[in-house]
Amino acid sequence: MELPFRILGETPDLIAVEKPAFLLVHPSKPGGPVTLWDRLRELLAYEIAGGGQVSLVNRLDRETSGIVLVAKNAAAARSSTMAMARGEIAKEYLAVVTGWPQSDQWSVAKPILRLGEVEHSRIWLKRGVHPSGAPSHTDFTVLKRVTHPVHGPIALIHCIPRTGRTHQIRVHLAHSGYPVIGDKIYGPSEECYLEFIETGWSSDLEQRLWLPRHALHSCSLAVTLAGVRHHWQSPLPHDL
Repeated sequence: MELPFRILGETPDLIAVEKPAFLLVHPSKPGGPVTLWDRLRELLAYEIAGGGQVSLVNRLDRETSGIVLVAKNAAAARSSTMAMARGEIAKEYLAVVTGWPQSDQWSVAKPILRLGEVEHSRIWLKRGVHPSGAPSHTDFTVLKRVTHPVHGPIALIHCIPRTGRTHQIRVHLAHSGYPVIGDKIYGPSEECYLEFIETGWSSDLEQRLWLPRHALHSCSLAVTLAGVRHHWQSPLPHDL
C-alpha cells in the first residue's frame, strides 16, 4: 500500500507521521475525500482487529504540513490526551512570513477568540486577537531573512505555541504584522478565502498569495509518556 504520508517513528503504543499539505486529517462529512485517519486505519488494520484503535493526539489544518501523533490503543490515547490538556506535549513550527521582523525574537501573549462571537464575520472559522478571548501565548525566533527577487523581504520563523488555540500561530503572526505567506484568511485580505471558496485556486489568487497553501509546518513534537521521552522532527518541506 502506497501511503500519502511518511512514518517518522513507531512504538507499541504510538505512531508519528509526517502529513503533507492538502491531506485532510479527519473526515468532515460522509463521502468526502480520503483522509489521514482513513489511511491510518488501513495501515493499522491488524492492531485494530486485535482491539486497538486510531486516535489522533494532535490535528493539523488541511494546508498545514508536518507531524501528527497517533495513539494505537485506548490507554495511549487517554494518557496522550491528558498530557495534551496539561500542556506537556511540546510542539514547534516553522513559518515563512512576509516582511522582516524588527526583532530576532519576540513573544505575543494576546487572547484569541472566534470573531463571529463578538462581531459580524463573513468567515465562520476566522479567529482574531480580542480582550474577551482565551489566553494565548506564542514565542517567535527569526531563523533566516531573505530578499525574494519578486516578493521582496520574507523570513523563516521558528514558532513555539505555549497554548493551543485554533489558528494561534497564524493569528499572532498576522497581529505582529508578518502574516504567513499563502494565508487565505489572515494574509493580504480575507477576500482571498471567500474567492477561493467560490472559484478554487486561480492565477489572480496566485498573484496575491504566491503559494496555494499557507506556509506553516509542524517541525517538532515531543512528549514524555510512562517515563519515556519521545521526540520526532520533520524538516521544512520542499514546497516551502
